[in-house]
Amino acid sequence: MSRPLPFTKMHGAGNDFVLFDGIRNALPSDLSKLARAIADRHFGVGCDQMLVVRPSEVADFCMDIYNADGSQVEMCANGIRAFYKYLRDAEHTRADEIGVETLSGIVRPQWAGEGRVKVDMGLPVLIPEKIPTTLATGAGPVLDVPIDLPDGLWPEAPHELRASSVSMGNPHCIIEVDAIDRIPLDRVGPALEHHSAFPNRVNVEFIEISSRERIRQRTWERGTGETLACGSGACAVAVASMLRDGVDREITIELRGGELQIAWADEISSVWMTGPAASVFEGVWLVEDDG
Repeated sequence: MSRPLPFTKMHGAGNDFVLFDGIRNALPSDLSKLARAIADRHFGVGCDQMLVVRPSEVADFCMDIYNADGSQVEMCANGIRAFYKYLRDAEHTRADEIGVETLSGIVRPQWAGEGRVKVDMGLPVLIPEKIPTTLATGAGPVLDVPIDLPDGLWPEAPHELRASSVSMGNPHCIIEVDAIDRIPLDRVGPALEHHSAFPNRVNVEFIEISSRERIRQRTWERGTGETLACGSGACAVAVASMLRDGVDREITIELRGGELQIAWADEISSVWMTGPAASVFEGVWLVEDDG
């Protein structure tokens, strides 16, 4: 027996989501299966991640995040902006700032005007063991460490690739190149996502530094593939680039789906991200009743 389950399609700078409201609606027990089905761009609605609204005992709300392959992940910065916009649109809250429980801790989005949200992303994680990565040991940071790819995978690659790594609640691998548009990301992305240096897999950001105020970024997200934007990735890129003294402390990250503003005052301060959030449409998805 099937029943209709309402959903909202949303995006943040082109990083797109299907959101289910677990406060107002009963959800099926197998959310990984639901994520795989609804994320399919040919047979489902299509999205990079599925977001779920749940009540929380430690914050105002809880956000569950599922990748297109059904895996659950710790944090999604574009997703939390969309999540907060949904909560306001659905009149779950009218507060200008809330706390959202995630697998990486409590994140605090703030309303920044129509269609824009500012998020306190907290302190970046720079200790290799906690990212986690085996590219380095000790206290970190992990900056410009040589990293290998399988022979023949990218014949046109620079002679030696160098990676930096940061966690913003989820792990990131950042590699600077001269021209991000020439990267065969469909081949290089999966190899780096599953690289042995990253025991929990990794999100991959290739970057091109345009100036001290602007960086171009392409992202391969673990469990999803190339996405038009990655907010936590933009924060990780900013942190790594600032630590390498390649950019200023307030910068714009240019993604394929839009732009994000990232600020990090110093090593003892939170990273702040500001960017857009938009609703696209609402619909219903037929789910089978459990049991």
